[in-house]
Amino acid sequence: MKGVVLAGGLGTRMHPLTKVTNKHLLPIYNKPMIYYPIETLINAGINDILIVTGGSNSGDFLKLLGNGKQFGLKHINYTYQDGEGGIADALRLAHDFADDGPITVILGDNIIEGSIKPAVDGFLSQGGGAKILLKEVEDPERFGVAELDGKRILSIEEKPAHPKSSYAVTGVYMYDSYVFEIIETLKPSERNEMEITDVNNAYIRESKLTFDILDGWWTDAGTFESLFRANCLVAGKYE
Repeated sequence: MKGVVLAGGLGTRMHPLTKVTNKHLLPIYNKPMIYYPIETLINAGINDILIVTGGSNSGDFLKLLGNGKQFGLKHINYTYQDGEGGIADALRLAHDFADDGPITVILGDNIIEGSIKPAVDGFLSQGGGAKILLKEVEDPERFGVAELDGKRILSIEEKPAHPKSSYAVTGVYMYDSYVFEIIETLKPSERNEMEITDVNNAYIRESKLTFDILDGWWTDAGTFESLFRANCLVAGKYE
């Protein structure tokens, strides 16, 4: 199993903070944001990691992370995303890195309290397809929202005005190699982005997507409010 951290984009929603640095290099309590998804992968037993970055500050990732020695890694892989083409567009850049094997993908602004290792192990035992992690939230309209029927996902809707459940799709996804074939069929959304929700719905249509509920707290850090929340949640672990 290989891991992919998606840390591209231009972070324009967080100006002026991101005028001088990449969003994923902003601090979350006592560490840069990018440390947390890397540690989430490593704690799940994933040590072969690709960082997808972008923007004018992409070189700062190399200066900060180097070859990954501070995480106990032998090396870290890097690739560059032009512009803001969306999550699926960024994931497309991991095709050669994946080498036809399974991957766990995590968004670079996702901060997770617990471990994803049980979900990773479950995905590997299911023999292909995809798995996503869900979390019940108070503001599901901010996220992709899963419509559930027991242990089945019927559909995922991106940022719905009237959510069909309170279960948000977190930024952790596990895929077999078929994901890259799906991405090649996608068309840009109204936001002019290649949507990861479209990827997940393609797996749903083939009855090949499973889900787990994430233990512990979870937050993204892609807005000023959620960045503040992430700092408070992480700080609480040390108090």
